Amino acid sequence: MTLAAQIALAATELARGAADTDPAALAALVEELATAAHIVTYGCGREGLMLRALTMRLCHLGLDIHVAGDMSCPPLGPGGLLLVSSGPGRLATVAALIGQAKAAHARTACITAQPSGPDPTACDLVLTIPAQTMANDQGATTLLPMGSVFEGAQFLLFEILVLHLRDRLGETAATMRARHTNLE
Repeated sequence: MTLAAQIALAATELARGAADTDPAALAALVEELATAAHIVTYGCGREGLMLRALTMRLCHLGLDIHVAGDMSCPPLGPGGLLLVSSGPGRLATVAALIGQAKAAHARTACITAQPSGPDPTACDLVLTIPAQTMANDQGATTLLPMGSVFEGAQFLLFEILVLHLRDRLGETAATMRARHTNLE
């Protein structure tokens, strides 16, 4: 297979996962983010990197958002939202953070490919991206390995989520750009 064919197939796999996401669930997450007093995100491995990218854009939208584990992360409580990624539906650190957030009376939202897993079922809101993760990659027929399809679909869907949230908040590309760091 040529490089161009590999790229086209990989792009198709990512687009399929993102496009098969329920628009109503995406709209619900947009509203949850728009109305949260403050937000904390968390994901493991490459899913965590995708959430860090989303966190950066949500900061550009003017939201009070932090990454769990960062030194500047404030406590969560009523009015707060914990947004986690648990592609395979069960991750020990994600489960622990969901428990902590719920004990503090914060809302919880999970992005997953396995909505019946214990992490998403413990959350108030679930956004399912129906794409391959490490939970179902054995014997898979996708070009991309392990959880790459889910992680890449996350990036695509997060960019669309940002556009929807930008409209919901009345922000513009210019107001977002104004919040971009000048310490580069």
